[in-house]
Parts: sequence; structure tokens; C-alpha cells
Amino acid sequence: TPAAGPPLLLLGAPGSGKTALLFAAALEAAGEGQGPVLFLTRRPLQSLPRGTGTTLDPMRLQKIRFQYPPSTRELFRLLCSAHEAPGPAPSLLLLDGLEEYLAEDPEPQEAAYLIALLLDTAVHFSHRLGPGRDCGLMVALQTQEEADSGDVLHLALLQRYFPAQCWLQPDAPGPGEHGLRACLDPGGLGPRTEWWVTFRSDGEMMIVPWPTQAGDPSSGNGSSSGGQP
Repeated sequence: TPAAGPPLLLLGAPGSGKTALLFAAALEAAGEGQGPVLFLTRRPLQSLPRGTGTTLDPMRLQKIRFQYPPSTRELFRLLCSAHEAPGPAPSLLLLDGLEEYLAEDPEPQEAAYLIALLLDTAVHFSHRLGPGRDCGLMVALQTQEEADSGDVLHLALLQRYFPAQCWLQPDAPGPGEHGLRACLDPGGLGPRTEWWVTFRSDGEMMIVPWPTQAGDPSSGNGSSSGGQP
């Protein structure tokens, strides 16, 4: 949620659940009454991600503003003009598919410029929200098993600016269910924790500590539904 901590980098292979978790975070933030959510992605979602369940309230959906910049240039333009956008400032800024924008111009300076714009935009929204209120930032990046030198360089750059990271790995919890293992490193602000995220057949998302941590007091409090790890 917006007040949960520093900017978060969400990492995982194709199909690991990055978009589903971003969408769940958007629904969670939209239900907190703190302000709208800005969801940036290269193309419209073809279907609603898993984990929406009972949280798919039309009132929450109305508070999620989807924008579809089709290129890095258009993404730059959108972020640079964010201060001119009318209406209340977003309480959460989400970007899905960062790797697609980085692929257009793999030069490190372009990647650094994009990252700086994202961070500056979140700071600007925080100022507009007022004292004691921050705009959260979550960015999803697709990882490859066999990354080339450019991918490695981009990841190293991103990890420098996004000390808080969440790694996702698909897991099969049971028949009729879809799940993933999430490892959350809050970037020195707390212990590293692991979670088991299960999407049930009815669409509900359940989050519990990974079994190896069940007896660890630092791993969290039981289970929750409709939130983010």
C-alpha cells in the first residue's frame, strides 16, 4: 500500500504474476480512500488478472486511471507533464512491463533518465497529497533465465534506485489453484520475508508466510486477502 515503504521493484519471469499483484495493489489502494491510482502499461489488459475476487468493486475500478503510453518517448512525455494533470494527485503510481520500454533504447543513460522521471513523479505526487501522505511507486520488470549483458546492466541500475525488491516464482499449490512464491526484501528497512500467494478458483487471493517461516515472528501475521505481499 502507499505508506508501506520505499519504491518497490517487482521481478519475475513471464507468467509469474507481476501484473496480477500490481492490479491487486491498485485495488487495495483504491479502497483506502487516499486518492486515485495511476496504472501505466504499454497496452490495455486483455482480461482482469487473478486475485480480483470480491475486491472488484466498481467504485474501486473508477479510481484506477489507466494510461497506455505506446513508446518510451510517450512515457517520457506523460511523466514530464504529470504536474499539469488536473484532479487529485494519485496515492500510488504503478508501471507494468518496464522491460518493453527499456528494450527500445538499451543505453544506460536512457534507463537512468526513465528511472529518475518515475521517482521524481512519485515525489511530486507526494508533495501534492500534502503532509504525512506519500505516493507509492511500484515497477514490474520481466526477468529472463539467460539474461544478456544489457539485461544485467539494467537490473544492476534498477536495484541501485529500487533497494526494495520483490521476486516472484510460480508455484503449484493444488488442483484448480494458481500460486506463486514471493520473496520480499524491503531494502534494509526490515527482515527479508517470503510469502505464498494463492489465487483460488473463485478469484480470491490468499497470502500466508512461506511454510519454512511459519514459526518466525518476523514473517507476518497469519493470512490476508486482497492485499500485496
